[in-house]
Order: sequence, then structure tokens, then C-alpha cells
Amino acid sequence: MKKGLTILAVVFAMAISAAAQQPAKVPAYRGEIVREQPDGYKLLTYLRGDERSHYAMTVDGWQIKENTKGEWCYAMQKKDGSIVASGKVAKNEEDRKKCEKKWLNKKGIKKQ
Repeated sequence: MKKGLTILAVVFAMAISAAAQQPAKVPAYRGEIVREQPDGYKLLTYLRGDERSHYAMTVDGWQIKENTKGEWCYAMQKKDGSIVASGKVAKNEEDRKKCEKKWLNKKGIKKQ
């Protein structure tokens, strides 16, 4: 009986110890990721953050989000503070038109 209680106490102590440990945060993949837009356009992106909190961005630092159609769009912040896909499909820097650059400078979210 004494041996059984000792084993039970050791197992209980090990379970408490394991539950108290938080898993280490794993950083997002740091390399360049090519994302294919539904129209076949190849967008170069990076991921930043860890498994709990992360975001995608263009290689020149504009935050992007995927919309319900599977398009990667520039992200924008709503008045309530939430980050949403803007509806403006993201392009690589060299392929952006002047109007896209102007929009980004007003409403886009620039990350470093």
C-alpha cells in the first residue's frame, strides 16, 4: 500500500510539473515564401511572429491578409482596431501602379 501511494505521489508530481511548463515559442519561417494568387501571379512574402501570433507581409514590408477568395490583399486597420484584408490584391513592389502606392501610403500597414 505504501509503495502504491509513493508511486501515485511521484506520478502526480510529474503531471503537475509538466502542466506548469509552457512550450517554447517557435518563430515563424524566416525565408521568402512565394504565394500564387488565384490569377497565377507570384507574390513574394515573408512570415513574422510565432505559432500564437503571426502575420504575412510583402518583401518590402506591407502587411497582407488572405481574403475569402484566396487572394492575398494588403491589410488595413478598421476603426475598431481589427486588421482585415482590404480587397486590394497585393503585388510585388516593382509591379505596383502609382495609385496602389498612394493607397498603401494612406491606408496600408507598414511592418519592419
